Amino acid sequence: MVLVGLGAVYAGTDYHLGSLSHMGPGFFPAAVGGLLAFVGLLIAISARTKGAADLGEEAPETPEPGGHSHAFPDIRGSICILLGILAFLLLGEWGGLLPATFAIVFISALGDRTNTLKQALYLSLSMCAIAVVVFWWALQLQLPLFRWG
Repeated sequence: MVLVGLGAVYAGTDYHLGSLSHMGPGFFPAAVGGLLAFVGLLIAISARTKGAADLGEEAPETPEPGGHSHAFPDIRGSICILLGILAFLLLGEWGGLLPATFAIVFISALGDRTNTLKQALYLSLSMCAIAVVVFWWALQLQLPLFRWG
């Protein structure tokens, strides 16, 4: 994440950055890249401190009915995030901002096993309201709220 973020910052500096009141084409990629690198650093620090605290405590594996234990990676979260992004791309093109925002948040939220359908619904509706205020009203993004076809 840190390397991708720094790469985006570097690529964004090839364009005019501008200022907060008059953003240039390089401002958004540089800002998002900086945030991505910062979040990557926070995750690395968090994992390092948590890993050091849990060093002596290994969770026992539960054997399967046949007596063998297999450690399969849980890929539900990754699959839901990828499906959410695909849904956003399709619905952003054919359905508009609100259906696309609802789809990406709802599908991605289902990747967390602790989320219920009701929680995913509330989160999606909340993010739709935020998307309307931030992207459609404040930033006047040229993506209609709804598009039919």
